[in-house]
Amino acid sequence: MADLSIEIKTNNINANVSLIILSGFLDAHTFSRFEDQLRNLIKDDKNMIVVQMKNLDYISSAGLGVFMSVIGEIRQKGGDIKLSDLNSKVYKVFDLLGFTKLFQIFPTEEEAIKAF
Repeated sequence: MADLSIEIKTNNINANVSLIILSGFLDAHTFSRFEDQLRNLIKDDKNMIVVQMKNLDYISSAGLGVFMSVIGEIRQKGGDIKLSDLNSKVYKVFDLLGFTKLFQIFPTEEEAIKAF
């Protein structure tokens, strides 16, 4: 079974933005860990989030569901989730399901952070 690595970092560009770095597989077996991390950030009023997916190899509908489950609450609090560094396979899934219209996607994490 493939695993998911989740790293949460601050950055040097904008200290108000939380950076989540995902690696591996975001699927039915791993999505709850990602959702827990997002919910902890929201609970701590850290509502400006960049999710960097350079090393995310796979995302399933369960993984996509995490984004949908929190985005309304985050935006209601004046924040947003911006995505960066999607490889072509992951981007195609986001695009196919219309998520590219719901989330801003940037080529690099630096560009995503600066967009706040």
